[in-house]
Amino acid sequence: MVRSTFPAISASLAYYDSYRTANLPQNLTQAQRDFFGAHTFERIDRPGVFHHEWNACCR
Repeated sequence: MVRSTFPAISASLAYYDSYRTANLPQNLTQAQRDFFGAHTFERIDRPGVFHHEWNACCR
């Protein structure tokens, strides 16, 4: 039983930590959404929303 409780405790701690954190690391998720669906992304160093032409840099 000890082995089965550790994942639950770890998940609970991660959930609690996400509420205490001001900025979560969602930059990869935003970049993927912008690449595949032409969504915009926000930056923490500049206000506003941005869109990048991903195919232009990969040619």
